[in-house]
Amino acid sequence: MSDLLLSAETGRMEGTRPSRRLRREGKIPAVVYGLDADPIAVSVAWPELRRCLTTDAGINALITLDIDGANHLSVVKDIQRHPTRRDVLHVDFLRVTEDQQIEVNVPVVLQGEARLVTQFDGMVDQTMYEMAILVKPTAVPQEIVIDISDLELGATVKVADVILPEGVESAMDPDETVAIALITRSTREAIRRAEQGEAAEAEGAEGAEGAEEGDEGDEGESGDEG
Repeated sequence: MSDLLLSAETGRMEGTRPSRRLRREGKIPAVVYGLDADPIAVSVAWPELRRCLTTDAGINALITLDIDGANHLSVVKDIQRHPTRRDVLHVDFLRVTEDQQIEVNVPVVLQGEARLVTQFDGMVDQTMYEMAILVKPTAVPQEIVIDISDLELGATVKVADVILPEGVESAMDPDETVAIALITRSTREAIRRAEQGEAAEAEGAEGAEGAEEGDEGDEGESGDEG
């Protein structure tokens, strides 16, 4: 049983008008399904649902639904929102067990400074902001953290490169890109300047060596004349 308990009322009428009436009363139409049991049409109080969804676990919170006195361990599988106002219109709850893996989406966070990229005015482009994972409901991480400190210019971070927490598996294509260190126009210019500087240093070093060798030769000739 989870720490989050949410009461769900049965007996609601389905359809657009009854659903609108429920929402005017501060309730959200919902359905509970999964674990080979029949779906149950319910409604939940919006303030209580919001409380459950604003913990550190977010939408992946493990919720115990109290339906007619029976507890149903569940997670939110889908939230339907109004296209412009973003109000919650309907919620799908999935029944789960504590020892069975489920698929959820968790945020992807890049951590660290890619100095090998930024020193040449490059930039790290994050292309994936959520990752689908397989994990037990009691072990869902709040986020997937990827350290980019050692990322090199032109390199790509793929799903296969991501180190996942223990007990977590990826549900995505391992070749899918998470982030890439981009080479920009200013990056090419910075590289060109760096290469020119290295070439100038090398020429200066060669010139200094040549001058030293010339001085040594002059000293030798002077000695022979004496």
